[in-house]
Amino acid sequence: MSDEALANVEPAGRWRFEAIGTQWTIDTHDPLTDGERAAVLALIEDFDQEWSRFREDSTVSALASGGSRALPADADAMFAVYDDLGGATDGAVNPLVGVSLEALGYDASYSLRPGDPISATRDWRRVVSTGAGALTVSQPALIDVGAIGKGRLVDLVHQRLNDGARRNLVIDAGGDIRCSGVRERIGLEHPYDPTRIIGVVDLENAALCASATNRRAWGDGLHHVLDARTGVPVRSVAATWAVASTAMMADATATALFFDGGPELAHRWGVEWVRMTTAGRVEWSPGFGTERCRAELFT
Repeated sequence: MSDEALANVEPAGRWRFEAIGTQWTIDTHDPLTDGERAAVLALIEDFDQEWSRFREDSTVSALASGGSRALPADADAMFAVYDDLGGATDGAVNPLVGVSLEALGYDASYSLRPGDPISATRDWRRVVSTGAGALTVSQPALIDVGAIGKGRLVDLVHQRLNDGARRNLVIDAGGDIRCSGVRERIGLEHPYDPTRIIGVVDLENAALCASATNRRAWGDGLHHVLDARTGVPVRSVAATWAVASTAMMADATATALFFDGGPELAHRWGVEWVRMTTAGRVEWSPGFGTERCRAELFT
């Protein structure tokens, strides 16, 4: 059977559900058991209750005025990635960007009523610490891990389900995709025309994450990708795609690519990538479209 024909056959183990404000699809060779589904939903709920700034009962909401809470299991791993992101982008990517997003109306109530831009605290490590088994915020600040959080959660779900016995696993959380044991052919959606793609990636035992300014957009040219140094949405890059060994690293790279320093960081991490500027120019890493990253761009 051809790859095209196989793509039209829905896997017997497909499971679709809504969580953390996005559509999830998990494909497996055999259907997941009720226990496995319950474990996945519990894992997502626990992560959301720790990191969502849209929930009043979350850890980050409780810390918005400062204080300490028990250290979330993923804090050190994610903040270490933010150290690299901030260093590479001169502070443009910052986990305290939540206050900047809220100022433009992307707040817990989704008011979408923009005010004046507010920059994030530049030296976030002076404000956020993780010592002595606690997550401490030393002054009012709003943590937002949107640059890497969904990718991290995809990795956690993948780890929970990929126990060595289960093969052919594909997890898609609103476009953050990780697969193992199977090859997926994935189109790269044009940011200005969702009916078109600018290329395809053959993904196998890897992760692909994308980010675009036409997603989560509102008002007069506002969107969710902000420069934390200014609190203003980026204007030069329209969309990014990154292929890495884990979804967290792909997610992080897709965010970094909106800024100067992103391609250099991707090279250091060994991540392949594509990005489209707002002028319509397509740029890509040297390994994209090679044996290292099997892909094709329609340029």
